Amino acid sequence: MSNRKSRIWTKDFIIIVIANFFIFTSFQMTLPTLPLYVQEIGSNETWVGIIVGIFTFSALLIRPFGGKMLDTTGRAPVFITGLVILVISLYSLAISTTILILVVVRIVQGVGWGLSNTASGTIASDLVPKDRRGEGLGFFGLSGNLALAIGPALGLFLVNHIEFSTLFIICGSLTMIALVLALNVRYVKPEPLTDVEIQEDADTATRFNFVEKRALPASALLFFITFTFGGIATFLPAYTFSEGFQPHYIQIYFILYAFALVTTRFFAGRIYDRRGLAIVFIPGIILIISGLTLLAILDSPIYLFAGAILYGLGFGTVQPALQASAINTTPPRKRGMANATFFSAFDLGVGLGAITFGLVAQYADYSSIYWISAASGVLSLVLFFILRSSRKIV
Repeated sequence: MSNRKSRIWTKDFIIIVIANFFIFTSFQMTLPTLPLYVQEIGSNETWVGIIVGIFTFSALLIRPFGGKMLDTTGRAPVFITGLVILVISLYSLAISTTILILVVVRIVQGVGWGLSNTASGTIASDLVPKDRRGEGLGFFGLSGNLALAIGPALGLFLVNHIEFSTLFIICGSLTMIALVLALNVRYVKPEPLTDVEIQEDADTATRFNFVEKRALPASALLFFITFTFGGIATFLPAYTFSEGFQPHYIQIYFILYAFALVTTRFFAGRIYDRRGLAIVFIPGIILIISGLTLLAILDSPIYLFAGAILYGLGFGTVQPALQASAINTTPPRKRGMANATFFSAFDLGVGLGAITFGLVAQYADYSSIYWISAASGVLSLVLFFILRSSRKIV
Protein backbone atom coordinates (compact mmCIF):
# COMPACT_ATOMS: atom_id res chain seq x y z
CA MET A 1 0.00 0.00 0.00
CA SER A 2 2.82 2.44 0.83
CA ASN A 3 4.42 1.86 -2.56
CA ARG A 4 1.08 2.55 -4.23
CA LYS A 5 0.66 5.80 -2.35
CA SER A 6 4.19 6.88 -3.34
CA ARG A 7 3.60 6.55 -7.08
CA ILE A 8 4.55 9.62 -9.09
CA TRP A 9 3.53 8.65 -12.62
CA THR A 10 -0.26 8.54 -12.38
CA LYS A 11 -2.49 9.24 -15.39
CA ASP A 12 -3.32 12.77 -14.26
CA PHE A 13 0.31 13.58 -13.53
CA ILE A 14 1.32 12.40 -17.01
CA ILE A 15 -1.38 14.57 -18.60
CA ILE A 16 -0.33 17.67 -16.68
CA VAL A 17 3.32 17.05 -17.58
CA ILE A 18 2.47 16.80 -21.29
CA ALA A 19 0.26 19.91 -21.12
CA ASN A 20 3.06 21.78 -19.39
CA PHE A 21 5.42 20.73 -22.18
CA PHE A 22 3.23 22.36 -24.84
CA ILE A 23 2.71 25.50 -22.74
CA PHE A 24 6.44 25.92 -22.22
CA THR A 25 7.33 25.08 -25.82
CA SER A 26 5.16 27.91 -27.11
CA PHE A 27 6.56 30.22 -24.44
CA GLN A 28 10.19 29.29 -25.18
CA MET A 29 9.67 29.78 -28.92
CA THR A 30 8.74 33.42 -28.29
CA LEU A 31 11.44 34.08 -25.70
CA PRO A 32 14.41 34.65 -28.06
CA THR A 33 12.31 35.72 -31.06
CA LEU A 34 10.24 38.54 -29.55
CA PRO A 35 13.34 40.73 -28.98
CA LEU A 36 14.19 40.24 -32.66
CA TYR A 37 10.61 41.14 -33.60
CA VAL A 38 10.78 44.31 -31.49
CA GLN A 39 13.94 45.30 -33.34
CA GLU A 40 12.33 44.50 -36.70
CA ILE A 41 9.47 46.93 -36.07
CA GLY A 42 12.03 49.62 -35.31
CA SER A 43 12.62 49.79 -31.56
CA ASN A 44 15.80 49.74 -29.46
CA GLU A 45 17.20 47.67 -26.58
CA THR A 46 15.29 49.65 -23.96
CA TRP A 47 11.98 48.66 -25.57
CA VAL A 48 13.21 45.07 -25.78
CA GLY A 49 13.65 45.09 -22.01
CA ILE A 50 10.26 46.72 -21.50
CA ILE A 51 8.45 44.20 -23.72
CA VAL A 52 10.01 41.31 -21.83
CA GLY A 53 9.63 42.99 -18.44
CA ILE A 54 6.00 44.11 -18.84
CA PHE A 55 5.01 40.50 -19.44
CA THR A 56 6.64 39.27 -16.26
CA PHE A 57 5.23 42.13 -14.16
CA SER A 58 1.76 41.43 -15.50
CA ALA A 59 2.17 37.78 -14.50
CA LEU A 60 3.56 38.92 -11.15
CA LEU A 61 0.50 41.04 -10.37
CA ILE A 62 -2.03 38.34 -11.25
CA ARG A 63 -0.30 35.43 -9.49
CA PRO A 64 -1.38 36.34 -5.92
CA PHE A 65 -5.02 36.56 -7.00
CA GLY A 66 -4.63 33.30 -8.91
CA GLY A 67 -3.10 31.65 -5.85
CA LYS A 68 -5.98 32.81 -3.66
CA MET A 69 -8.48 31.48 -6.20
CA LEU A 70 -6.66 28.14 -6.43
CA ASP A 71 -7.11 27.66 -2.68
CA THR A 72 -10.76 28.76 -2.66
CA THR A 73 -12.54 28.20 -5.99
CA GLY A 74 -10.35 25.30 -7.13
CA ARG A 75 -7.60 24.36 -9.57
CA ALA A 76 -9.58 23.81 -12.78
CA PRO A 77 -11.22 27.28 -13.15
CA VAL A 78 -7.90 29.07 -12.73
CA PHE A 79 -5.95 26.74 -15.03
CA ILE A 80 -8.52 26.70 -17.83
CA THR A 81 -9.09 30.47 -17.68
CA GLY A 82 -5.36 31.12 -17.81
CA LEU A 83 -4.91 28.86 -20.84
CA VAL A 84 -7.78 30.49 -22.73
CA ILE A 85 -6.27 33.95 -22.15
CA LEU A 86 -2.85 32.65 -23.15
CA VAL A 87 -4.15 31.17 -26.41
CA ILE A 88 -5.94 34.40 -27.37
CA SER A 89 -2.91 36.55 -26.56
CA LEU A 90 -0.50 34.36 -28.55
CA TYR A 91 -2.73 34.53 -31.61
CA SER A 92 -2.98 38.30 -31.08
CA LEU A 93 0.80 38.66 -31.34
CA ALA A 94 0.36 37.91 -35.04
CA ILE A 95 -1.40 41.25 -35.53
CA SER A 96 0.72 43.27 -33.11
CA THR A 97 2.49 45.50 -35.62
CA THR A 98 3.22 48.49 -33.36
CA ILE A 99 4.93 48.83 -30.00
CA LEU A 100 1.73 50.08 -28.35
CA ILE A 101 -0.30 47.07 -29.48
CA LEU A 102 2.55 44.75 -28.54
CA VAL A 103 2.72 46.18 -25.01
CA VAL A 104 -1.04 45.67 -24.51
CA VAL A 105 -0.93 42.11 -25.85
CA ARG A 106 2.06 41.28 -23.65
CA ILE A 107 0.20 42.53 -20.59
CA VAL A 108 -2.73 40.24 -21.42
CA GLN A 109 -0.32 37.39 -22.16
CA GLY A 110 1.28 37.88 -18.76
CA VAL A 111 -2.12 37.46 -17.10
CA GLY A 112 -2.69 34.17 -18.93
CA TRP A 113 0.81 32.95 -18.14
CA GLY A 114 0.58 33.93 -14.47
CA LEU A 115 -2.71 32.07 -13.96
CA SER A 116 -1.85 28.95 -15.96
CA ASN A 117 1.71 28.61 -14.68
CA THR A 118 0.75 29.06 -11.03
CA ALA A 119 -2.09 26.57 -11.46
CA SER A 120 -0.02 23.92 -13.23
CA GLY A 121 2.66 24.01 -10.52
CA THR A 122 0.02 23.70 -7.82
CA ILE A 123 -1.72 20.83 -9.64
CA ALA A 124 1.59 19.00 -9.97
CA SER A 125 2.22 19.55 -6.24
CA ASP A 126 -1.19 17.99 -5.51
CA LEU A 127 -0.45 14.92 -7.60
CA VAL A 128 2.96 13.91 -6.21
CA PRO A 129 3.41 12.36 -2.73
CA LYS A 130 5.11 14.53 -0.12
CA ASP A 131 7.96 12.09 0.52
CA ARG A 132 8.89 12.29 -3.18
CA ARG A 133 7.97 15.92 -3.82
CA GLY A 134 11.43 17.09 -4.77
CA GLU A 135 11.78 14.21 -7.21
CA GLY A 136 8.23 14.60 -8.56
CA LEU A 137 8.50 18.34 -9.10
CA GLY A 138 11.86 17.73 -10.73
CA PHE A 139 10.22 15.44 -13.28
CA PHE A 140 7.39 17.95 -13.73
CA GLY A 141 10.01 20.60 -14.42
CA LEU A 142 11.58 18.22 -16.91
CA SER A 143 8.71 18.95 -19.30
CA GLY A 144 9.66 22.61 -19.24
CA ASN A 145 13.33 21.71 -19.68
CA LEU A 146 12.61 19.59 -22.75
CA ALA A 147 10.61 22.52 -24.12
CA LEU A 148 13.64 24.69 -23.50
CA ALA A 149 15.75 22.29 -25.54
CA ILE A 150 13.30 22.56 -28.43
CA GLY A 151 11.55 25.93 -28.16
CA PRO A 152 14.27 28.60 -28.51
CA ALA A 153 16.17 26.73 -31.23
CA LEU A 154 12.94 25.95 -33.10
CA GLY A 155 11.72 29.53 -32.81
CA LEU A 156 15.03 30.95 -34.07
CA PHE A 157 15.07 28.41 -36.91
CA LEU A 158 11.50 29.17 -37.99
CA VAL A 159 11.92 32.96 -38.09
CA ASN A 160 14.57 32.44 -40.74
CA HIS A 161 12.00 30.67 -42.94
CA ILE A 162 8.57 32.08 -42.03
CA GLU A 163 7.00 35.38 -41.01
CA PHE A 164 6.83 36.32 -37.33
CA SER A 165 3.02 36.30 -37.57
CA THR A 166 3.05 32.65 -38.67
CA LEU A 167 5.37 31.78 -35.79
CA PHE A 168 2.98 33.33 -33.27
CA ILE A 169 0.03 31.41 -34.76
CA ILE A 170 2.00 28.17 -34.32
CA CYS A 171 2.70 29.11 -30.68
CA GLY A 172 -0.99 29.77 -30.05
CA SER A 173 -1.91 26.39 -31.56
CA LEU A 174 0.54 24.56 -29.28
CA THR A 175 -1.08 26.18 -26.26
CA MET A 176 -4.48 25.15 -27.62
CA ILE A 177 -3.31 21.54 -27.41
CA ALA A 178 -2.43 22.12 -23.74
CA LEU A 179 -5.94 23.51 -23.19
CA VAL A 180 -7.54 20.38 -24.63
CA LEU A 181 -5.35 18.18 -22.40
CA ALA A 182 -6.21 20.29 -19.35
CA LEU A 183 -9.89 19.48 -19.81
CA ASN A 184 -9.10 15.81 -19.15
CA VAL A 185 -7.39 16.12 -15.75
CA ARG A 186 -9.15 15.13 -12.51
CA TYR A 187 -8.33 18.01 -10.20
CA VAL A 188 -7.93 17.89 -6.44
CA LYS A 189 -10.58 20.01 -4.75
CA PRO A 190 -9.26 22.47 -2.15
CA GLU A 191 -10.15 21.54 1.40
CA PRO A 192 -12.18 24.08 3.40
CA LEU A 193 -10.31 25.98 6.08
CA THR A 194 -10.76 24.82 9.66
CA ASP A 195 -12.19 27.18 12.28
CA VAL A 196 -8.72 27.65 13.72
CA GLU A 197 -7.27 28.58 10.31
CA ILE A 198 -10.13 30.99 9.63
CA GLN A 199 -9.42 32.71 12.94
CA GLU A 200 -5.70 32.82 12.15
CA ASP A 201 -6.49 34.48 8.83
CA ALA A 202 -8.70 37.03 10.57
CA ASP A 203 -6.07 37.76 13.24
CA THR A 204 -3.25 38.29 10.73
CA ALA A 205 -5.37 39.89 7.99
CA THR A 206 -4.20 37.22 5.55
CA ARG A 207 -7.50 37.41 3.73
CA PHE A 208 -6.10 40.58 2.20
CA ASN A 209 -2.51 39.41 2.15
CA PHE A 210 -1.64 37.75 -1.14
CA VAL A 211 1.72 36.40 -0.03
CA GLU A 212 2.35 33.11 1.76
CA LYS A 213 4.99 34.14 4.29
CA ARG A 214 6.22 30.58 4.85
CA ALA A 215 7.25 30.40 1.18
CA LEU A 216 9.12 33.72 1.26
CA PRO A 217 12.63 32.45 2.19
CA ALA A 218 12.82 30.04 -0.75
CA SER A 219 11.20 32.65 -3.00
CA ALA A 220 13.74 35.30 -2.05
CA LEU A 221 16.59 32.97 -3.00
CA LEU A 222 14.89 32.27 -6.32
CA PHE A 223 14.52 35.99 -7.06
CA PHE A 224 18.28 36.62 -7.17
CA ILE A 225 18.71 33.58 -9.42
CA THR A 226 16.01 34.42 -11.96
CA PHE A 227 17.26 38.02 -12.05
CA THR A 228 20.28 36.53 -13.82
CA PHE A 229 18.04 34.72 -16.31
CA GLY A 230 16.60 38.05 -17.47
CA GLY A 231 19.96 38.87 -19.03
CA ILE A 232 20.36 35.47 -20.66
CA ALA A 233 16.89 35.25 -22.15
CA THR A 234 16.78 38.82 -23.42
CA PHE A 235 20.26 39.82 -24.53
CA LEU A 236 22.40 36.73 -25.07
CA PRO A 237 21.44 36.39 -28.78
CA ALA A 238 22.43 40.01 -29.45
CA TYR A 239 25.61 39.55 -27.35
CA THR A 240 26.78 36.55 -29.36
CA PHE A 241 26.02 38.31 -32.64
CA SER A 242 28.06 41.34 -31.53
CA GLU A 243 30.97 39.03 -30.76
CA GLY A 244 30.88 37.72 -34.32
CA PHE A 245 29.68 34.21 -33.44
CA GLN A 246 27.79 32.15 -35.99
CA PRO A 247 23.97 32.57 -35.67
CA HIS A 248 23.45 28.89 -34.87
CA TYR A 249 25.76 29.09 -31.84
CA ILE A 250 22.99 30.65 -29.75
CA GLN A 251 20.73 27.74 -30.71
CA ILE A 252 23.44 25.35 -29.53
CA TYR A 253 23.65 27.33 -26.26
CA PHE A 254 19.96 26.82 -25.49
CA ILE A 255 20.12 23.14 -26.44
CA LEU A 256 23.14 22.49 -24.19
CA TYR A 257 21.53 24.50 -21.40
CA ALA A 258 18.32 22.51 -21.67
CA PHE A 259 20.01 19.12 -21.72
CA ALA A 260 22.07 20.09 -18.69
CA LEU A 261 18.78 20.96 -16.95
CA VAL A 262 17.31 17.63 -18.00
CA THR A 263 20.29 15.76 -16.55
CA THR A 264 19.74 17.26 -13.09
CA ARG A 265 16.13 16.01 -12.93
CA PHE A 266 17.32 12.44 -12.51
CA PHE A 267 19.24 13.05 -9.28
CA ALA A 268 18.81 16.55 -7.77
CA GLY A 269 15.23 16.13 -6.51
CA ARG A 270 15.99 12.73 -5.02
CA ILE A 271 19.01 14.13 -3.17
CA TYR A 272 16.88 16.99 -1.82
CA ASP A 273 14.21 14.56 -0.56
CA ARG A 274 16.84 12.53 1.30
CA ARG A 275 19.37 15.10 2.48
CA GLY A 276 17.75 18.54 2.44
CA LEU A 277 18.25 21.84 0.65
CA ALA A 278 21.84 22.79 1.49
CA ILE A 279 23.39 19.77 -0.21
CA VAL A 280 21.88 20.77 -3.56
CA PHE A 281 21.65 24.57 -3.28
CA ILE A 282 25.28 25.38 -2.46
CA PRO A 283 26.90 23.48 -5.36
CA GLY A 284 24.04 24.52 -7.64
CA ILE A 285 24.47 28.25 -7.07
CA ILE A 286 28.24 27.93 -7.48
CA LEU A 287 27.66 26.35 -10.89
CA ILE A 288 25.33 29.22 -11.83
CA ILE A 289 27.91 31.84 -10.83
CA SER A 290 30.59 30.00 -12.79
CA GLY A 291 28.43 29.81 -15.91
CA LEU A 292 27.66 33.54 -15.76
CA THR A 293 31.32 34.41 -15.26
CA LEU A 294 32.19 32.53 -18.47
CA LEU A 295 29.59 34.61 -20.32
CA ALA A 296 31.05 37.81 -18.88
CA ILE A 297 34.52 36.96 -20.24
CA LEU A 298 33.14 35.52 -23.47
CA ASP A 299 35.81 35.41 -26.18
CA SER A 300 35.25 32.05 -27.86
CA PRO A 301 32.40 29.58 -28.50
CA ILE A 302 33.92 27.23 -25.89
CA TYR A 303 33.14 29.76 -23.16
CA LEU A 304 29.58 30.07 -24.46
CA PHE A 305 28.95 26.33 -24.54
CA ALA A 306 30.63 25.65 -21.19
CA GLY A 307 28.60 28.50 -19.68
CA ALA A 308 25.41 26.90 -20.96
CA ILE A 309 26.24 23.57 -19.32
CA LEU A 310 27.27 25.07 -15.98
CA TYR A 311 24.29 27.40 -15.77
CA GLY A 312 21.90 24.62 -16.80
CA LEU A 313 23.26 22.19 -14.22
CA GLY A 314 23.08 24.85 -11.52
CA PHE A 315 19.60 26.14 -12.29
CA GLY A 316 18.22 22.64 -12.76
CA THR A 317 19.59 21.67 -9.36
CA VAL A 318 18.33 24.59 -7.27
CA GLN A 319 14.94 25.51 -8.79
CA PRO A 320 12.90 22.35 -8.02
CA ALA A 321 14.54 22.05 -4.61
CA LEU A 322 13.54 25.62 -3.74
CA GLN A 323 9.99 25.01 -4.97
CA ALA A 324 9.70 21.82 -2.92
CA SER A 325 11.06 23.69 0.12
CA ALA A 326 8.44 26.45 -0.32
CA ILE A 327 5.62 23.90 -0.56
CA ASN A 328 6.80 21.57 2.20
CA THR A 329 6.84 24.41 4.74
CA THR A 330 3.25 25.39 3.85
CA PRO A 331 -0.03 23.69 4.88
CA PRO A 332 -1.84 21.89 2.00
CA ARG A 333 -4.72 24.39 2.15
CA LYS A 334 -2.27 27.20 1.33
CA ARG A 335 -0.45 25.36 -1.45
CA GLY A 336 -1.87 27.61 -4.15
CA MET A 337 -0.62 30.72 -2.37
CA ALA A 338 2.78 29.11 -1.79
CA ASN A 339 3.16 28.46 -5.51
CA ALA A 340 1.90 31.97 -6.31
CA THR A 341 4.48 33.49 -3.98
CA PHE A 342 7.25 31.31 -5.40
CA PHE A 343 6.49 32.03 -9.05
CA SER A 344 5.90 35.71 -8.30
CA ALA A 345 9.52 35.84 -7.18
CA PHE A 346 10.44 34.05 -10.41
CA ASP A 347 8.59 36.66 -12.49
CA LEU A 348 9.90 39.59 -10.48
CA GLY A 349 13.47 38.40 -10.94
CA VAL A 350 13.15 37.90 -14.70
CA GLY A 351 11.22 41.16 -15.16
CA LEU A 352 13.59 43.34 -13.16
CA GLY A 353 16.52 41.60 -14.81
CA ALA A 354 15.21 42.27 -18.32
CA ILE A 355 14.45 45.94 -17.63
CA THR A 356 17.68 46.54 -15.67
CA PHE A 357 19.84 44.90 -18.30
CA GLY A 358 18.02 46.80 -21.06
CA LEU A 359 19.26 50.00 -19.45
CA VAL A 360 22.73 48.52 -18.90
CA ALA A 361 22.93 47.56 -22.58
CA GLN A 362 22.19 51.17 -23.54
CA TYR A 363 25.12 52.59 -21.59
CA ALA A 364 27.65 49.74 -21.25
CA ASP A 365 28.82 46.67 -23.12
CA TYR A 366 27.00 43.35 -23.00
CA SER A 367 29.61 41.70 -20.79
CA SER A 368 28.57 44.05 -17.95
CA ILE A 369 25.19 42.32 -17.91
CA TYR A 370 26.76 39.01 -16.97
CA TRP A 371 29.14 40.45 -14.37
CA ILE A 372 26.11 41.96 -12.65
CA SER A 373 24.30 38.62 -13.03
CA ALA A 374 27.17 36.76 -11.40
CA ALA A 375 27.06 39.24 -8.51
CA SER A 376 23.34 38.51 -8.11
CA GLY A 377 24.17 34.81 -7.82
CA VAL A 378 26.66 35.62 -5.06
CA LEU A 379 23.97 37.58 -3.22
CA SER A 380 21.68 34.54 -3.38
CA LEU A 381 24.40 32.39 -1.81
CA VAL A 382 25.03 34.94 0.95
CA LEU A 383 21.29 35.19 1.66
CA PHE A 384 21.06 31.40 1.87
CA PHE A 385 23.64 31.28 4.67
CA ILE A 386 21.86 34.12 6.49
CA LEU A 387 18.49 32.36 6.27
CA ARG A 388 20.00 29.02 7.26
CA SER A 389 21.77 30.46 10.30
CA SER A 390 18.50 31.98 11.48
CA ARG A 391 16.67 28.68 10.78
CA LYS A 392 14.27 30.34 8.34
CA ILE A 393 15.14 27.75 5.73
CA VAL A 394 16.26 24.13 6.08
